[in-house]
Amino acid sequence: MTETADTPGWRRLDSRMLLVQPVTELARALPVLIPLVLFGTRNGGGAPWGLLATAVVAVRATLRWATTTYRITADAVQVRSGLLRRTSRTVPRDRVRTVDVTAHPLHRALGLARVAIGTGRSDRREDEGVRLDGLTSGQAAELREQLLVGRTSQPAHPSPGEPAGVVVARLDPSWVRFAPFTLSGVVTILALAGLVWNAINDSHVDLTRLRPLTGLGHRLAAAPLGLVVGAVAAALLAVVSLAAVAGYLLAYWGHRLERAPDGTLHVTRGLLTRRATTVEGRRLRGAELSQPLLLRGVGGARTLAVATGLRVGRGADRGGTILLPPAPLAVARAVAAQVLAAAEPPYAPLRRHGRRATRRRYSRAGAVAVLVLVAVVGLGRAADSPAWVSVAVGAGVVAVALLLAADRARGLGHTLVDGVLVSSAGAIDRRRVMLEGGGIIGWNWRASWFQRRAGLVTLTATTAAGRQAYHVLDVPVSTSATLAAEVLPDLVEPFLAGEALP
Repeated sequence: MTETADTPGWRRLDSRMLLVQPVTELARALPVLIPLVLFGTRNGGGAPWGLLATAVVAVRATLRWATTTYRITADAVQVRSGLLRRTSRTVPRDRVRTVDVTAHPLHRALGLARVAIGTGRSDRREDEGVRLDGLTSGQAAELREQLLVGRTSQPAHPSPGEPAGVVVARLDPSWVRFAPFTLSGVVTILALAGLVWNAINDSHVDLTRLRPLTGLGHRLAAAPLGLVVGAVAAALLAVVSLAAVAGYLLAYWGHRLERAPDGTLHVTRGLLTRRATTVEGRRLRGAELSQPLLLRGVGGARTLAVATGLRVGRGADRGGTILLPPAPLAVARAVAAQVLAAAEPPYAPLRRHGRRATRRRYSRAGAVAVLVLVAVVGLGRAADSPAWVSVAVGAGVVAVALLLAADRARGLGHTLVDGVLVSSAGAIDRRRVMLEGGGIIGWNWRASWFQRRAGLVTLTATTAAGRQAYHVLDVPVSTSATLAAEVLPDLVEPFLAGEALP
């Protein structure tokens, strides 16, 4: 017998999704609909083509709602969907690792939310977990509590993802000053530029016939080159900064990190689209401070969670691991200390890896600089450019390589404090990982030919949390053995007796 929405236990999504799904599907289909309408207009039938395409998208969205049913049993979460191609997904409840509650503006206006239930393996695969797009706010909050915290009945919260608890961190509007020093503005501008360029190509618009653009081009051509370069650079910097600020406010406005009495962490954020992520305390294995070069230059950092089951396939922001957006370093460290319930790891001085590890930083930077110099000289000769241009570019490349090597050497190190392994590395994106010793399940030693000659290894702590492998780079062999034995003595000491290290 085929089970339907009328079968006991099976439910449909909220009927108000009939107002939401056609609109969201039309928004997603705009890159296809716009060229189709323009094509029809050039052939004398723009309106019928546009109406037909819109109707197809709306019917598809309606069928998706009508054919989707779900049920929550004592053992699993099941979702069935599709008309011609019927699909059924089942996620055992003991495999549920994440429950993300998201509500974009239309959802919020109608009191709805979207719940994504994941197994935590990866968010790169679309077939991982299930998604229920169209629950009421109360149902979404209750389902999250039921699946993650294990409560069979819980009062509905006033809005998706806002349970009561001790506030660990709350967004300070002044933190928006860190937004221009992230890459979000560049990514946003590139994405918008790509959309505009595709729309221009699809509509066959001739930019040379637009008077404002042609007038601007004539003025720039008549101006001194230095002034043009400065003006264009300033304009690009202003646009990128504004885009970064807008993106920061959209993503993190209202950000709040709370700890529930049972140790569970709740993160809520978003201006237009609200997102809530729950991290169970028993799945938390550590914290990470992320400091990209520009953000570090102005004293900022992010705090990320190292937890079992949190998805990291698309990065910190998309995977739900971010606990604190770009903020002052002191705040990021304080949040990490509260998450770890240990004050020392975020501030502890690192044990350096010695001169041989430092030399490797410079030798690798020098090798890259030589390759770039060869390419610059080759291009200069091919273009018959003045010699001073190649000399200036080469000097700049060497200076940047040396500065990055020195910065990488300063940031390289590790320590073990309060049972927490702390490791640091990187220059372009420096990361200080603080991993609880109890969350480490094994060690890997790896050494390249160059590392073996220098007496260094890369020690990798394996864990079920976060990226599942965290590296202590270019550590002396004897130091690596001592460190591994301090964390997992029963596991490592038999191998040390057999001298099995690289």
